[in-house]
Amino acid sequence: MAAPLGAGGWGEAVVEHFQRGGRLAHRDGAGVRWWHAANSRRRAREAASSEAHMIEADVLLRGGKGEPIMAHPPETDSDITLQEWLDVIVNTDKGIKLDFKSLDAIQPSLELLERVKPQLRRPVWLNADILPGPNGSSSAVDAKGFLDTVTSVFPDVTLSLGWTTGWHPDQQNKGYDWTMVKEMAHICSTLSQPVTFPVRAALVRQSMSELCWLIQQSDRYSLTIWTGKEDVYSVEDLLYIRKNFDRSRVYYDILEPQNSEFKKAIGIEC
Repeated sequence: MAAPLGAGGWGEAVVEHFQRGGRLAHRDGAGVRWWHAANSRRRAREAASSEAHMIEADVLLRGGKGEPIMAHPPETDSDITLQEWLDVIVNTDKGIKLDFKSLDAIQPSLELLERVKPQLRRPVWLNADILPGPNGSSSAVDAKGFLDTVTSVFPDVTLSLGWTTGWHPDQQNKGYDWTMVKEMAHICSTLSQPVTFPVRAALVRQSMSELCWLIQQSDRYSLTIWTGKEDVYSVEDLLYIRKNFDRSRVYYDILEPQNSEFKKAIGIEC
């Protein structure tokens, strides 16, 4: 069954949703503002009142077996549960991206999302790193388990499917190779909903051929450029990415100062 991509649906493209609502001037992913790691009461409140279009947060189970909370490993506790977080965000006009590091947190989180779905008429992304990637050392979330669980409950949600990665300042870092992108393409070939691929900014330039090929496999695909706090990459790298991809199909969830420098270089206000 084809995923419903209509206005206000969870699978509606972020650029289209916010352009339709008058919050985005052009069909350009670089204009979308992100609020990253809204994993506490304070951060959630700040995100809710910010000018961001999309709010990203991380979900895990308290103590590995309790209720879903907002935290990023190595943190295992938080002052806000997913239920409380949704209560804050549902009253805004923001889209959301929830990042899962383990399979255990997904089913109870989907049950909470189900309760607020009628009020969340905007893009919703569910993210997991389902494949090993360049320089990665952490464990991937089981691809079949994640996809079967999510799509059986929410066939219209946008999937954010990535690779585990690493970046090392004292060595040459490999990019996304053909084996990685072809395995991802194979997994996604049976899906009907939109998919965005989160890719690490410092590893994209050396992977242009592979990622261009991946995006060309379906008009449902997009890229989300992200970065680690210690990663070294240049604004020129970001401009190179922008030059080589459809601007409506690349989002930039990047940190300062590169975010402001990049936006200034392309004439977009932060």
